[in-house]
This record gives sequence, structure tokens and C-alpha cells, in this order.
Amino acid sequence: MPEAAPNMPLRLAAARRWFDDALMASMRAAGEQPLTSAQGQVFALLDTEGTTVAELARRLGVTRQTAHQAVHGLLGLGLLEQVPDPSSARNRLIRITPEGARVHRRAQATLAVIEDVLADRIGVAEATALRTALALPRGEPPVVEAP
Repeated sequence: MPEAAPNMPLRLAAARRWFDDALMASMRAAGEQPLTSAQGQVFALLDTEGTTVAELARRLGVTRQTAHQAVHGLLGLGLLEQVPDPSSARNRLIRITPEGARVHRRAQATLAVIEDVLADRIGVAEATALRTALALPRGEPPVVEAP
């Protein structure tokens, strides 16, 4: 049986890996501690005043244990901190430290350069169309039956 062409989810996953690999290698080359993709996502999902691990898990679409593991590694690197939640004595908020904010800014600037490299490689119009297409609303995931 001939091998099927990669479907859209596989192509998106490969593109995501390309960005992750480029970011990790670039940050390592700049002397920064490389973070996992999951750890990088934590930064993008934190509120400025702080976010509970339970809320981070919900936003990441993972278990609390998985979110806690990602946060724990970032706490150990001094990029995040835990502080009491003023609205609940039982909860603690996870916040970005000044060092974490510096690393996050550098990663965001690095990603912008990586996007420019992609545009150079595939064409500016194509990169713009891709960015636009990925930002379009998709609605709720459909429930379908295969033929």
C-alpha cells in the first residue's frame, strides 16, 4: 500500500517542531537556558497578576500534574515565582519574575526573526497568508463520520 501524504495535523505539527527547534537552538546559541515547548507555552498563558496551576492546566489542555511539572521546572530556573492568591487562602499564583520577563522578551524577539526567515524561505505573501489563515475563526470542532 503506498504511503499516504501527510494530513493537515501532521503538517502543522511538523511546522510547530520547526519553530520549536529553531527557538531552542537560537536561545541556546545566545547563552540562554533552553525551555521545552510546554514551558514556553506557560509564559504565553500567564496573566500579569498571576495564574493558578489549575487555570494554567485548563488553558494548556493538560492535567494539573503536567502543568505543575512545567511550572516546577521554571520555578527552579528562577523564571517564575509562586505568591499567595489574595482571593483564596488555598491557592497560590504563578507569576513571571523579572528574569523570566527578560527571557520571554528575548524569546519573542527571536521568534519574530525566525518568522522573517520563514518568510524569506517560502515567500512574504505565503507567510502572510499562512498567518492570516491560522488566525481565522474555525468554530467548534466538528463531529463527523468518515465515509
